[in-house]
Amino acid sequence: MEEIWVEKYRPETLEEVVGQESITERLRSYVRTRNVPNMLFAGPAGVGKTTCAHALSHELYGDSWSDNFTELNASDERGIDVVRDKIKNFARTSPVGDADYKLIFLDESDALTRDAQPALRRTMEMYTNTCRFILSCNYSSNLIDPIQSRCTVFRFSPVDDDAVTERLRLIADEEGVEVTEGGYDALAYVADGDVRRAVNALQAASALGETVDEDTVYETTSTAREEEIEALLENAVAGDFGEAREILDDLLDVKGISGGDLIDQMHRAATEIDADDSTQVRLMDRIGETDYRISTGGDERIQIEAFLAGLATDDARQG
Repeated sequence: MEEIWVEKYRPETLEEVVGQESITERLRSYVRTRNVPNMLFAGPAGVGKTTCAHALSHELYGDSWSDNFTELNASDERGIDVVRDKIKNFARTSPVGDADYKLIFLDESDALTRDAQPALRRTMEMYTNTCRFILSCNYSSNLIDPIQSRCTVFRFSPVDDDAVTERLRLIADEEGVEVTEGGYDALAYVADGDVRRAVNALQAASALGETVDEDTVYETTSTAREEEIEALLENAVAGDFGEAREILDDLLDVKGISGGDLIDQMHRAATEIDADDSTQVRLMDRIGETDYRISTGGDERIQIEAFLAGLATDDARQG
């Protein structure tokens, strides 16, 4: 059975992590001084938060890293019991070997309940002599202030396209996969700063046993091309609802793209289309409203068609 490339090519050292150079340099300084504070890694998915935690533990502990490092996912166990049982049981035991303290990595910590968070804060205070915490989250605002104030905060940004492509080239070379330049551009577009998504997309596209080009990437990831999204918006803004609806039908029915994914892509394209500032502001406002309606249970097709119709009729009124 073929190994999942995301795990096979996960960086094992901080130096191998791409796109987060300022963060990895600070983490390397902690390794050099052997002085690691409690840390909060905040940022979107697939940008290196978990990888940095693992790489830090490897460099800090060497061969004994698995004895002094544990990983928990708060989205699996959100309640106070995970703090009382699993976290405390690991934190209260002494470090193994010559380590000064253990590391607990709590992924998706912003999923912890409001009851569990104060318990975590007390645990962080109680076991400072034997344990350090790395909390990972998408939205730090979901964590209570007393936890945030006890951590050094690292803000992870989406990885730029060049860094994503560099990582993909390395993997493609190792796996003997031929990728066209258009294929790399498509993979970077699909990833949108998420290295994990890019690597998964490369593996999925390569499974077809052919050269990975842009057609293969868009087909295997069920993603609309950038120019299709721009044409969808530009036709609606120009008042041509019929043409915009035809493009929408093709994306939803023929290519099987979800309404939520289309909303995300339209949000990315809103500032790229040929339109004045006021039109782009109007686009952003309507996209946000449509996204909210879909998230609260609205039918995807009806809401997106209403969004396009609203843009088209706005243009007609302004004309």
